Amino acid sequence: MPHRSNIWQYLAKYTPFIALAVLFMGCEVFFDLMQPALMRRVIDEGVLADNGGAILMRLGLTMIAMGLLGGICGSLNNLFVNLTSQNAGNLMRMECFRRIMGMPYSQVEGIGSGALITRMTNDVSQIQNMIALFIRGEVRTLSLLCGSLYFLYKIEVTFGIIVTCALPFLVGCLVLCISRVRPLFTHLQERLDALNGILQEDISGIRVIKACVREAYEQIRFGKANGELVKTQLKILLSFAMLHPAMHAIMHTVAVLILYFGFGLFHSGRVTPGGIMAALTYTTQLLNGILMLTMLFHGITRGRASWQRIKSLLATEQGIAEGEGAEPSQPGALEFRDVSFRYPGMDKDVLSHISLAVPPGKTTAIVGATGSGKTTLLNLILRFYDANEGQVLLEGVDVRNYTFQQLRGTVAYALQKSELFNASIRDNITFGNSGLTQEQIYEAASIAQARDFIEGTQGGFDTKVAERGARLSGGQKQRIALARAIAKSGNILLLDDATSALDLKTEAAFYSALSQARPKLTRLIVAQRIASIRNADKIVVLHQGRIADQGTHGELLQRCNIYKEICQSQLDTEEVANG
Repeated sequence: MPHRSNIWQYLAKYTPFIALAVLFMGCEVFFDLMQPALMRRVIDEGVLADNGGAILMRLGLTMIAMGLLGGICGSLNNLFVNLTSQNAGNLMRMECFRRIMGMPYSQVEGIGSGALITRMTNDVSQIQNMIALFIRGEVRTLSLLCGSLYFLYKIEVTFGIIVTCALPFLVGCLVLCISRVRPLFTHLQERLDALNGILQEDISGIRVIKACVREAYEQIRFGKANGELVKTQLKILLSFAMLHPAMHAIMHTVAVLILYFGFGLFHSGRVTPGGIMAALTYTTQLLNGILMLTMLFHGITRGRASWQRIKSLLATEQGIAEGEGAEPSQPGALEFRDVSFRYPGMDKDVLSHISLAVPPGKTTAIVGATGSGKTTLLNLILRFYDANEGQVLLEGVDVRNYTFQQLRGTVAYALQKSELFNASIRDNITFGNSGLTQEQIYEAASIAQARDFIEGTQGGFDTKVAERGARLSGGQKQRIALARAIAKSGNILLLDDATSALDLKTEAAFYSALSQARPKLTRLIVAQRIASIRNADKIVVLHQGRIADQGTHGELLQRCNIYKEICQSQLDTEEVANG
């Protein structure tokens, strides 16, 4: 779905709301502009005239009625302005989320979770504020400026000339301020990105922080980021703080000049006391319009900075293009053909010329030292990244030809770090397959050796899992994640050290139950423990991004020194000797 390149494209469907908002704002300003004219008559025809009581009462009631009508129009204007800005912001936020969900993992990592959270929340809020200010502020500001000037000239040309001469000074102050603060708004959002990044990182890693007694250090780190944010905010606020006194000084000078010249004009009979009072009121309204113009430019400038950030997110090209779809020809088969891969920005391959066939319905294990490329190999299957060279074939078809739905619907995946959602255990198990029956959920939990502990909780399968499964042990989280992977319909199961938190007895029971319940399932297992994979049909030894050897446990013990060293570090001498 193409993104909207112009902010007004988000407003197109809400044009009737905008029209109504402008109409009611115009009515509100009209009633505001009528008040000084009525006040002029109150003074000239009521206060200063003999027997003006009746006129005072009539004009006073008229002013009250106009004030009420203006208030009603203002409320209706706010209603339609908020309907427009909130709906446009909601649409924008949904598109941003859709874009983030469509990004490959590498792009999400590159932007950073803190920056993405800021754009989804603060940046969209700033744009909503800009839309509201523009619709409401533009109409009101221009109407007050033009209307006040018109009535000033109508009362007395001299008053209009005085205010007109002051306008360039007022606009000059405003332009100077805006030119100074405009680049600061982009810096402000970047500082907020950094702050949210630290906050998100520290909340997710709170247990490590406490275990390492690093609370004070993190407070200092957060304080520095917060200090940079406050420093930038103060620069912006200081600029506007200096602007307001300057503009007030100019307008007070205008008021003094109106009184000075008004005194002479009154004695020459060209203006009445009510006219002078009305002129001062219109000058005040004009000042309010100028100050609102300041707020308008403030909101629009900050909103534009946020829009540029949102626009860049929406315009981000998807780093991994989706295939058009393909028909698999070899169910359960998986093959790597001369695959090489390096992470963006690195000058060395993580995987080099990997050629490996994973037979359908068999268990293939991958072992190797940390950093040998085991997890990267699995990531290429699901296209979290794409190989730089060679091909990854899934069921006889290059993975780049599948749609993401096809590809990831065929493969079930369980990680060492079990990602659980703040929902019920049932919802977490059915996350990859929402159409499961109760019996299928029970079966998946039983295979994963999770059913007993789940049913032992107070709510059973309806027990709520805290954020990231904070209330569960590592082994419990892994078993729920395994149940989720098993419950997902697919021909291939990828396990990335997904049983590392299980004891050997539970792990063995899991693999035994899995083999009995899913005998035709292709299993590709990354593991650190030899005990987890010694019975695999084939074991692949990775070393520095290359395949050092492959074969059964016994075969590798006889001919692969790397594998033998791994076994010697985990198994006793007799076990290694007996194979």
